[in-house]
Amino acid sequence: MQPDPFALARPTTDSEHALAPEAWARRLRWRSRRGLLENDLLLEHFFQYWQDRITVADHDGLARLLDLSDNDLLDLLVGREEPQGDLDRPEVRSVLEKIRARDPAGR
Repeated sequence: MQPDPFALARPTTDSEHALAPEAWARRLRWRSRRGLLENDLLLEHFFQYWQDRITVADHDGLARLLDLSDNDLLDLLVGREEPQGDLDRPEVRSVLEKIRARDPAGR
């Protein structure tokens, strides 16, 4: 069995619904700076609304997405593609739903 590549990157907690520590959320935000403006805009919007509510599951899902190339990431963020293989996980789908919602507050 291969080691989990996200084991060192994720906050340690027993509950996937627990809030990720603020430092982890800040690191994810820094890591989300991309080469494509479209990705930057979508991810920035996600962080504006969700930064204080990022759960451990969200952290894991977003960390997996941020390992993708810019073009592959954009295809997933805008819904041109759906997660496949190792990315087809509930935590990844949850983050994508939040990003695709654009305006979670309904404004």
